[in-house]
Amino acid sequence: MNAFLFQKINGLALRSDLIDTLGIFAAEYLPYIVTLFLVLIFILDRKKYQSMVVWAFASGIIARVITAIIRLLWSHPRPFVSNNVKLLIPYLKTSSFPSGHASFFFGIAGTVYFYNKKLGTLFFIFAAIISIARVFCGIHWPADIAAGFLVGVFSAFLMKRLSGFVKKPLAKRK
Repeated sequence: MNAFLFQKINGLALRSDLIDTLGIFAAEYLPYIVTLFLVLIFILDRKKYQSMVVWAFASGIIARVITAIIRLLWSHPRPFVSNNVKLLIPYLKTSSFPSGHASFFFGIAGTVYFYNKKLGTLFFIFAAIISIARVFCGIHWPADIAAGFLVGVFSAFLMKRLSGFVKKPLAKRK
């Protein structure tokens, strides 16, 4: 199923310069734009969104740490290492499971969603676009993305739980 889905998504590459450019943009540059968007939200309304932004980034970082631990314990080659892949982005032959980008951005999206459903939905859409684009560009398997999603959402739940513990003692001090 993993290889089948990969072939269906990556098989769309190298058919249209416009779609290839959009895929590369989403895989390579959209992550920076999404990160800057989150920072901009913080800058524009610090009082309202400071906690959300801090916990969202914490969730993303925790997700990346969990991803790194999983990669240390289980190495899984990227699709282009031993398969005929339409590779649109040159990439290192590091372990691909789970996707660090997916875990980071789904972690952020989940945390934002807990604070603001509409904004969180937008971040989930961004995370999905980034993740699918990385399969399209040939650097991740769909299973890498699915595992990254699970790690990210787990991280968001963990941060929600921790933020609740942190808020209570601070509220009692006031």
